[in-house]
Amino acid sequence: MNRKFLITGTLLGLLAVILGAFAAHGLKGTISEASLNSFETGVRFQMYHALLLLILGGINVLSDKVSKSIYYLICIGIILFSGSIYLLSTAVISGIDFTSIALLTPLGGTLLIAGWVILMLKFIKLKKK
Repeated sequence: MNRKFLITGTLLGLLAVILGAFAAHGLKGTISEASLNSFETGVRFQMYHALLLLILGGINVLSDKVSKSIYYLICIGIILFSGSIYLLSTAVISGIDFTSIALLTPLGGTLLIAGWVILMLKFIKLKKK
């Protein structure tokens, strides 16, 4: 068991539930439908990757180096991808122009993809039992 993965996955999952409830109850009618859909996409991707961290925290098939790489790619990817979506979607409420961070969304997505690719390659290399 990898405690760091489990704690981080739980925290990110908890935040996704809180942010999802906030979007459904607090943002509806306050921001445009398109912005609400974007916010919900950020929540969904955060939850998917929180679950991935929980799964990876419960298995022991990856080396420490690979685990560490995937952990940082996923965590930084969530912060950049979902975090930028949250800020961009709620810019109307805050009155802050976050358009300068718009490029962080695809960068975060690329980091998430890289984490999945590394995971897939390591799984392909696992020896059959």
